[in-house]
Amino acid sequence: MNEWNAPHPDDLPFLTADIPGIGGEIKQRAEDFVVEEIPAYQPCGEGTHVYFFVEKSGLTTLDLTRKVADQLGKPSRDIGFAGLKDARAVTRQWLSVEHIDPERVQSIDLPNARVLEISRHGNKLKLGHLRGNRFVIRIRDSHDTDGARASQIMELLHDRGMPNYFGGQRFGIRGDNAIIGRCVLLGDFDSAMATMLGRPGSADHGDIRRARALYDEGKFPEARDAWPYTSRQQNRVLQALIKARGNTRRAWRALDLNLRRIMISAFQSQLFNEVLADRIGRLDRIDDGDVAMKHANGACFVVEDAAVEQPRCDGFEISATGPIFGHRVKRPTGASRDVEDRVLAASGVELDAFLSKDGMKFAGERRALRVRPDDAQASTGSDGDGPFVELRFTLPPGCYATCVTREVCK
Repeated sequence: MNEWNAPHPDDLPFLTADIPGIGGEIKQRAEDFVVEEIPAYQPCGEGTHVYFFVEKSGLTTLDLTRKVADQLGKPSRDIGFAGLKDARAVTRQWLSVEHIDPERVQSIDLPNARVLEISRHGNKLKLGHLRGNRFVIRIRDSHDTDGARASQIMELLHDRGMPNYFGGQRFGIRGDNAIIGRCVLLGDFDSAMATMLGRPGSADHGDIRRARALYDEGKFPEARDAWPYTSRQQNRVLQALIKARGNTRRAWRALDLNLRRIMISAFQSQLFNEVLADRIGRLDRIDDGDVAMKHANGACFVVEDAAVEQPRCDGFEISATGPIFGHRVKRPTGASRDVEDRVLAASGVELDAFLSKDGMKFAGERRALRVRPDDAQASTGSDGDGPFVELRFTLPPGCYATCVTREVCK
């Protein structure tokens, strides 16, 4: 398999590169990173689905749904949610479950989650039923004592738009999800499994490092037993690999379907980031041949006359887009097409590879290269843990708050 030198998310260029960052750290405490969903609609108060607003910390959304399902005696798939939230944060989001007494939902007892509100609605809450997310983020150990520089950067991000990169969490703890996805699209399941289960790196310690080393030695039963109990997917894939006598393609198919899709999606996200990085200096400009997106409704069109469309771009009515590559993705023309073709060619993957992989198809779509952080502001304060710079802003769904903080902190 050809080598692929994909840039690390930390190495992507900044829009505000000419303004020094304020330094500091985020997420020193869970309370330093607060996220609240803005729902696409409010529950109407009637219907067979119980909606409940939950505050959590120390749990991912998927962890939360599993624990809630266990307490309610339901399968995890019965718990609906609109967005995925990280563990190291205080997050508030709506969940739903059908055909259950609201009092049972109210009695959910988890050490790091609590039900704040309960209502009813006529449909299950599904991924994407979301208008945006509201963030309050505290940056500690910063050298911006009066918040002036943070305010300057936040104002520029509001005026020109925030680079709509996929954040580092998209690519996994080791940052190798995109590599695994690429291997699968190329049909190289040996390398996909070796990356997923072997090849220990600096992020691996203890039992996990030992398990990866055992996999590299071909000791699959020993590697399976070495993975911690909580690493259920790794255990499951290794068991399938043993049963299939080393057939890595069969082992890949033992992985949860959602996780398989996440790996391919990470590869698509990596290519989008590369296209965006090429465009960073002209993020708020429209070119002939661009596929532009209307922010109001997500509709896309090919730009025929950039001079005519630029005023709409200046007013943040439209923005240029980048590709989430797939076999049916809408393509630009001219120089923008050349950039996308170059990025795709460097990856070694062709569009036809997205057509069907183990029953999965990836049609592709367009994603705006920039988004506007609304209600954006920066201030300073202090609490029992010392001084901080506080950022407040709202982003559309699918956008990463860390793309704001990386611009501010550098």
